[in-house]
Amino acid sequence: MDSQAPTSPVVREVGRGESSAPATQGSEGGSPRRRGFRRRSPRRYPKRIRGLRLATKLMLVGLPLALVFVPWLSFALLDEMEQAFVQLQSNQQRGVAENIATVLKVQGELSDLPATPNETDLVAHRIARPVWLNAYASEWGDEALVPSRFGSPGDASFLLSLGTREDMLFAYMEITDDIRVYRDSDVLRLDNADQVRITFTTADGLEGRIAVTLSESGDTTAYRMDSDWSFAEDTGAPLNDVRGRVRETDGGYALEMRLPLDLLGSERSFAMSFVDVDDPVDRAARAVTTTAPSQADGSRLVVVRSPELLEKLGGLGYSRMRIRIFDAQKKERADRGRYRVDDWSTPSPAWFAAILMWLDIVRDQAAGIRDWVWQRLTGEQWSAPVAGPDAQGIEEQVIDAALAGESIALRRRVGDIETILAGHPIRDGEQVIGMIAVEQNIDDILLFLRQALDEIAVVAVLSFVVVLVSLVLFAGRLTWRIRSLRREVTAAIDDYGRLRATALTGGMSAGDEIGDLARGVSNMLARLDQHNTFLQKMPRTLRHEINNPLNTVMTSLDQLAREVSEVAESKYLDSARRGILRIGAIVQNLADAANLEESLASEDVDIVDIHALMDSYVTNCRTVHKSHSFVFRAPPGPILADVADYRIEQMLDKLIDNAIDFHRANSPITIELHVHRDTMQITVANRGPMLPPDVAGSLFGSMVSRRASANELHFGLGLYVVRVIAEQHGGSVRAMNLLDGSGVAVMVRLPLAQVSPPATDRQEPAAAGR
Repeated sequence: MDSQAPTSPVVREVGRGESSAPATQGSEGGSPRRRGFRRRSPRRYPKRIRGLRLATKLMLVGLPLALVFVPWLSFALLDEMEQAFVQLQSNQQRGVAENIATVLKVQGELSDLPATPNETDLVAHRIARPVWLNAYASEWGDEALVPSRFGSPGDASFLLSLGTREDMLFAYMEITDDIRVYRDSDVLRLDNADQVRITFTTADGLEGRIAVTLSESGDTTAYRMDSDWSFAEDTGAPLNDVRGRVRETDGGYALEMRLPLDLLGSERSFAMSFVDVDDPVDRAARAVTTTAPSQADGSRLVVVRSPELLEKLGGLGYSRMRIRIFDAQKKERADRGRYRVDDWSTPSPAWFAAILMWLDIVRDQAAGIRDWVWQRLTGEQWSAPVAGPDAQGIEEQVIDAALAGESIALRRRVGDIETILAGHPIRDGEQVIGMIAVEQNIDDILLFLRQALDEIAVVAVLSFVVVLVSLVLFAGRLTWRIRSLRREVTAAIDDYGRLRATALTGGMSAGDEIGDLARGVSNMLARLDQHNTFLQKMPRTLRHEINNPLNTVMTSLDQLAREVSEVAESKYLDSARRGILRIGAIVQNLADAANLEESLASEDVDIVDIHALMDSYVTNCRTVHKSHSFVFRAPPGPILADVADYRIEQMLDKLIDNAIDFHRANSPITIELHVHRDTMQITVANRGPMLPPDVAGSLFGSMVSRRASANELHFGLGLYVVRVIAEQHGGSVRAMNLLDGSGVAVMVRLPLAQVSPPATDRQEPAAAGR
């Protein structure tokens, strides 16, 4: 197999001698430059370029970072302001409670209520939670739901519980009735069905009568009645202030209703009765069960609040606060006033108000998403808690502390309202007989702080956006400048260390550190150009300086050989002459290599048929190197290129010499010519040792040789000459190992002549390095 030519030298790349740009050449002084590139003298810059330093720029850009601390400091200030406002309001409420306690102490007793109600009194206890009329009384609590039985157990008897909340009187009745008869809505007469009657004394001292009729739908309707309870009084319009709900039970009815306390006069003469009708035909009243001890007198309604105290509290002028009075038994005697929120907000500019409105819209959308997620997770509608987790506990804590003789103020949340509850004891001498609870919301404070916090948040977000955009722009600009400088510096030197430019152009006038770096690199390139110019001139200088003494030595040896016959036949004379010739050849080769690029740049090029040139060249190689076998492959027809023909032959000489030196004995050397689009490729492949990977960066450099034998004169300039010739003609060169590991292929790519007709694509063998 070794005797066969590498017909399809599939190769593996080891080293490259390619350059995407045209090859450079030296000027008269030997300085490398691009073809047609005029060398420019280094630009002169002022000794000191004034401008902002990089650190200064970073400080100027980083200065807005201080805005990060502004929101934090503002938030801390708002937090301190909130604490101060809350403490101020707490002190104010404690002072109000103390003033009220003093007034009550001066004016007399805490309340005119009896210490222990009579058996005939109807006691209405305070209901702590909001009541939803559903005929279940589930919101009343154990303290308010205290039922009393009226009538003998059995038909027409009932259990009654009374409670109060927010100036309303609530009643819950569990009525025993074996036959339910509801009102006929088509009949105006009202005493022909089961109903609840309420009798009371009005504020004018007149007798008040209200009948509450029941319906199967569960709704109740109340009417003011005439003296015999037959028809509705006046126009017969229902009382909208009296509302209720009824439901059927196993034994009869359950009724929950309410009516305003201001319907009742100060005497609180009050009675409730149930009228039982069992016959749905004649609808006659069978029995009437009442809470009154006698038909002439009603029961006294005992509300565990004192109206006199309410009047006193109303006259004190504390309309912005809720004031409650508790006795020593923790029973609420008075409740006056409501929370009120003052608008402490200040008008904002239109654009800022638009941003805040947008924030409110975002909050509303977030609340809608919260409601939707809650419904999907729990199957129930979202509802805010009525009271905070410890609101009732805080109230009890304040009451207990005040009844223990301590003035106290605590902060609590009731629903979505945050309040301050202050308590102060009421003393009678040394004895604590009650306490004052003063409660006021702090929504006015929180509203003010929220608006301030929203404004700070908007300013902070805008500041962050501005700072972020500034930093991104500055960092992008800085990165672009550094990358531009890197690209320009990288392009100033080619892959073989030759200078392409002697000065930089970008960033030279900048006054910061990057400008200093650009000017420093530019000065370095100028000094490096001077040094390279000196090195490129040195071979010609050395040739001149060394040839003179060599000629003198050679002439002296020749003269010595003529004058002394014994010396003429000496082997040492021949050895000296060979050494002198060797030194001369070395100097001449170095000078030729140094002048190669310069000479190539000044040569004329013509359109040459590379196919014919290589065919003739290979034929000549077969004649000169008769002991070696050469195989030439090329597509038919002319292949035109704009080249200097004898330089192509010189390049082929170096490639063939390299292949002969490294080829395996009795194996042919393959020369191939292929065309691909607008380029042609010359491939010289031989069987022999492979190229080691460590030669990738230096194979086509000057003075590089991989020969192990030193018997012949080799200076490592062969492939260097190949690369220089290829690059001067706008091409490239690379070397690759054959994939089967049997040898090496060197490929040279050159552009085709533009005047030639477009070459058709030909399938390029794997040796082309694809």
